[in-house]
Amino acid sequence: MKAITIDAYGDASAMRLAEVPEPEPGPGEALVRLAVAGINYIDVYMRKGIYKNSRTYGAPLPMTLGMEGAGVVEAVGEGVTDVKPGDRVAWCLVRGSYAERAVVPVDKLVPVPDGVPFAVAAALQLQGATAHYLSHSLFPLQPGQACLVHAAAGGVGQLLVQLGRIRGARVFGTVGSRDKAELVEGLGAERAILYREEDFQPIVRDLTGGEGVHVVYDSVGKDTIHRSMASLRRRGTCVLFGASSGPVPSIEPIELAEAGSIFFTRPHLADYIATADERRARASDLFAAYRTGNLHVAIDRELPLDAAVEAHGVMESRATRGKVVLRIASDDSVQ
Repeated sequence: MKAITIDAYGDASAMRLAEVPEPEPGPGEALVRLAVAGINYIDVYMRKGIYKNSRTYGAPLPMTLGMEGAGVVEAVGEGVTDVKPGDRVAWCLVRGSYAERAVVPVDKLVPVPDGVPFAVAAALQLQGATAHYLSHSLFPLQPGQACLVHAAAGGVGQLLVQLGRIRGARVFGTVGSRDKAELVEGLGAERAILYREEDFQPIVRDLTGGEGVHVVYDSVGKDTIHRSMASLRRRGTCVLFGASSGPVPSIEPIELAEAGSIFFTRPHLADYIATADERRARASDLFAAYRTGNLHVAIDRELPLDAAVEAHGVMESRATRGKVVLRIASDDSVQ
């Protein structure tokens, strides 16, 4: 089968389209024929070797990239009763989705309801589950609270803006262009801030009457983190969940005190979908919101498997306005 692999860490040119042996499901596993593979920043981190020493994710060489996919079960291993061939499924945080087929532990799979396209199902895995745990679990937003979402026009950002509004919070977002600002405000953000032209920290302070927001959701990292902390109200929470501008080298503990005795956390999604029940509950909640029309899922573009280099370039340029996927099967029938 065809797959996107890397033999050494590096830039996007490290990826290559290769012929690899088809995997076979073992006990507790399912073989899935991919319809789409989701593109996420974690794939970039894997490719660059940023996670090579991570106990949670790891990134051993050589590897087939891709931590998210959706498709149809083709075969199951010994002892599997939860899914059967023909079932529509999706998953995240299992490596190997940039391929025509992937073997996935059954407890990592979630059922995809009829009427949910595979591209949407993939978008609501890693990015959807991230937006869900950030707004529902790590800092459960409450009516009247205020939050700041960085990269608000991206895949996670758009979902997080909407989930924040569903929970009754005031939502502010940073974006890179005026058309992205219109997009984000159309999704419910009270104010979209053009980070290339405006300093978000004093604007957020002004919008909250000088108090600051209750929580900042920061996926940008190095370029924003200190101003993010300065945008918080006393005892607010700064959530660093990505590093699109580069890793944050360090935070001095005294900075948290000086910013108003704030809280700082750097979470992994894996710890918020640690069980099959938690994973499926988040997916079910997100699928229900999509099917009722309360949650809009933007697919920025679909590219073929052999365009993985282009897909990573789009992601790293911060030019996305939603989800980027690799279309592996020609359509959702996955024939």
